[in-house]
Amino acid sequence: MKFSVSVNMERFDPSRRMDDVVRETLFLVQMADRGGFEAAWAAEHHTIESIIAPNPLQTLTWWAQHTDRIRLGAAAIVAPYWDPIRLAGEAALCDHLTGGRLELGIARGAFQYEFDRMAGGIPQQQGVAYMKELLPAVRKLWAGDYAHEGHYWRFPLSTSVPKPKQQPAPPIWIAARDPGTFDWAVANGAHILSTPLSAPPSEVLVLGEKFRKAVADHPEVPRPRFMMQRRACVYAKKSDWEEPVRHSSEYGRRFENLFQNLGGVTNGFPEAIDYARVANRANYDPQNTRHNLLFGTPDEIIEKIKVYEQAGVEQLSLGISFGLPFEMQKTTLALFIAEVMPAFASREPRRAEASISAA
Repeated sequence: MKFSVSVNMERFDPSRRMDDVVRETLFLVQMADRGGFEAAWAAEHHTIESIIAPNPLQTLTWWAQHTDRIRLGAAAIVAPYWDPIRLAGEAALCDHLTGGRLELGIARGAFQYEFDRMAGGIPQQQGVAYMKELLPAVRKLWAGDYAHEGHYWRFPLSTSVPKPKQQPAPPIWIAARDPGTFDWAVANGAHILSTPLSAPPSEVLVLGEKFRKAVADHPEVPRPRFMMQRRACVYAKKSDWEEPVRHSSEYGRRFENLFQNLGGVTNGFPEAIDYARVANRANYDPQNTRHNLLFGTPDEIIEKIKVYEQAGVEQLSLGISFGLPFEMQKTTLALFIAEVMPAFASREPRRAEASISAA
């Protein structure tokens, strides 16, 4: 199994300096690069201080200038917010500026709050149709001259300038949770990135079965890869679980606000809605959160990861951006690199410095 990290710039308090956010985010990505993680992933979100990510391609280009080998992924471009010509050109340029390290994820989008501001207020569930039109158009623009007459976009004969550094194209990943999206993505030669959100580990196995079925139904295409993202915190003592669980719950209540458009957002800061208004309230029980997510000591994490192996996950992405203090994020990466990754290495890992000293 390979491992990656999902890192976002985030602020939960207007007194927090953006300069510190930038410095600390880059430190974590560099730490993952030195420690042997396969990839670092950046999201796309708009007008939200808790996920500062208006253009993941710009973020990845920045990271590339300060890292050596780690793959750099967008997880994910939100299809309704982009024009095919713009995405083809900007992604291809990003591929060059990252030295051919780009992994391009595309999603339908999640937050209705954003759709009301970025996509004319369409229901976020409709984003999947934009995704299904965007992907083939981008690929054809990368290949050469192409004119498009679709439902959402129309343009005369055009091409991507530049063409990607990776040929024939950078790896494409599709964010999927429902069986129809799994099937469409695999049929179109894309890899799968998924997440069980805060659901119990049984959901990991459900998603794994959806992936296996899609692969079995499309033997005509090369087997894709399967990546899963899960909120994570690694700590030295079992008794240290309460603080990350509290941060996860607070973050989840903000997520519910944005996903369902339930609460207020003041100057970019979403409020954490009341527990009575959240969906799947059982997942917010502290013990359930502790059990469901990748929270634990290194030994506990190793046992939890075996469920992801059983589900066929090939790359497990640690989501460490959910309001955790910087020191806990560093400790998570350091312990994971030193004590968890070697348990899943097929050969002697390249041991890299994983200092948890102050940045």
